[in-house]
Amino acid sequence: MQQSIGKFRWTICAMVFFATTINYLDRAVISLLKKTLTLEYNWTELDYGNIVIAFQLSYAIGLFASGRLVDKWGSKIGYATALFLWSIAAMAHAFVRGTGGFIAVRAALGLTESANFPAAVKTVTEWFPKKERAFATGIFNSGTNIGAILAPLTVPFIAEHFGWRWAFIITGGIGLIWLIFWFLIYDVPAKHKKLSKEEFDYIHSDQDEIAAAEKTKHDKVPWLKLLGYRQTWVFAVGKFLTDPVWWFYLFWLPDFLDKEYHMSGTSIALPIALVYTLSSIGSIYGGWLPMTLINKHWPVFKARRTSMLIYALCAVPAMFAQYLGSINLWLAIFIIGFATAAHQAWSANIYTVVSDLFPKKAVASVIGIGGMCGAVGGILIARLAPKLFIYFKAQGNEQTGYFIMFIICGTAYLLAWLIMKALVPREKIAEI
Repeated sequence: MQQSIGKFRWTICAMVFFATTINYLDRAVISLLKKTLTLEYNWTELDYGNIVIAFQLSYAIGLFASGRLVDKWGSKIGYATALFLWSIAAMAHAFVRGTGGFIAVRAALGLTESANFPAAVKTVTEWFPKKERAFATGIFNSGTNIGAILAPLTVPFIAEHFGWRWAFIITGGIGLIWLIFWFLIYDVPAKHKKLSKEEFDYIHSDQDEIAAAEKTKHDKVPWLKLLGYRQTWVFAVGKFLTDPVWWFYLFWLPDFLDKEYHMSGTSIALPIALVYTLSSIGSIYGGWLPMTLINKHWPVFKARRTSMLIYALCAVPAMFAQYLGSINLWLAIFIIGFATAAHQAWSANIYTVVSDLFPKKAVASVIGIGGMCGAVGGILIARLAPKLFIYFKAQGNEQTGYFIMFIICGTAYLLAWLIMKALVPREKIAEI
């Protein structure tokens, strides 16, 4: 069946996967150089927290507009523009000379990287039918983990042998290579010369989307109008409550290993790589499960929601990561890795919820709104975590700060799932 349909859409999925890998490689570099940069610039916990907030605040602001711009410019130009700009911002880290400079370049990186997920989800929505979207999203979303795996395997080595500035230059420059292949390979299905008629028809086989597209093809969707739909808030609330967990793991896991187990530099490469390897498995499996249920004739929305409940439950053991990790380092790594796998499985589906509930032309805009809410949640985490660490360090019990953070990480998904279910109890495509 796949031979008769064609497989070119998976080539497009691979391009989005590599872009997402580069996106997370670039943003993860600073967390691995935290100890080096702290010594060079005398950073406090609040200084590092402010640098993280600069990224997340600009990321939130960028999402306010990037989804709208991707819908307006199209996935090809929108994606290429964003990746070029964030590659330049990533390399610019090598040329700053103080804390203020790092705040500025992190803000530039957050602003430009914000377009990745609106563009990626829009691309998948354009190139895949509903039943395959969660799986395709799971595949490209696993790029977040591959980027986070590559970072500890390469950044400490580059910094140790060539200096920390080259770590930013080399990782940032990879995106410029991706741009060449993007312009050679990508176009929308309707214009692509390598796409067979059979595969084009398969991609556009969802009858409800065909009807919705025909009904609204000449309409423009006001950004503010989208805020009036419950379907928008389903995604926004889900992102607000769960994205901060991922931000916490991404920016504070190296610090946790340093403080809890006195690991830094190249010694943290294997534990962090293992965490994000498990995350990759979760991302791909997260898309596979609802696709399997749909193929067994489950309604799409029921398959998606049931899968997300399972993943929410799988995140709960994170509450015990620090406590059980006192027995053995690798037990902590496995628990955190299992939790990050649950997050990525959840993430593969929460993005796809948008394409389930909205016509294609509004998808990137809604992704931008929800992503902005997720970034705001990340800002709150970036403010809360350092304050907790400073407070309990003053009390002589620094580990309590991480204990509280892991409780938040373990319970966020169930809370999000319950609120999302209350907002939209059954599938209903937004009538725009």
